Amino acid sequence: MSTPTIVLLVILAVLIVTVVVLYFLGKKMQKKKEEQDAQMAAIAQTIPMLVIDKKKMKLMDAGLPQAVLDQTPKMMRRSKMPVVKAKVGPKVTTFLCDGEIFDQIPLKQQIKATVSGLYITGVKGMRKPIEAPQKKKGFMAKLKEKAGM
Repeated sequence: MSTPTIVLLVILAVLIVTVVVLYFLGKKMQKKKEEQDAQMAAIAQTIPMLVIDKKKMKLMDAGLPQAVLDQTPKMMRRSKMPVVKAKVGPKVTTFLCDGEIFDQIPLKQQIKATVSGLYITGVKGMRKPIEAPQKKKGFMAKLKEKAGM
C-alpha cells in the first residue's frame, strides 16, 4: 500500500469512530433531557401574573437568587438568557423563560403562565388569546421586495 492510501484509511477510521461516539453521546443526552422534562412537568403549576418587563440578559445581571446562580454552570452564567420580570400577587419576581416562548409573552398584560420553579414553560392569555408575533423578514426577502419580485 502507498502512503496516501494509509493516510486516507486512518482518517476514515477516525471519522467513523467519532460519528459512533457522537451518536451514543447524543442518545444519552436525549434520555437525560426527557427525564428533566418529565420532572419539570411533574412540578409545573399555572400562575396568573402581570408581565412587567422581558429582556435577554446575563444571569449575573438578572437579579436572580444566589442559590440559582450557584447551581448554573459557569458557561451559562456568561451567556444571555431570556428573563421575565412579573408581578405575582403582591410580589415582583424574576423568572427565566423558555426561548421558544419568550417572543409570545406580551408586555404589560396579564397572562396565565405554566411555571416550574423559576422557569416559565408555557403561556396562555388571561382574557384574550395571545397573538403570535410577526416573523422578521430576512435580508434576501427585503431585497426581493425592493426589487419588486
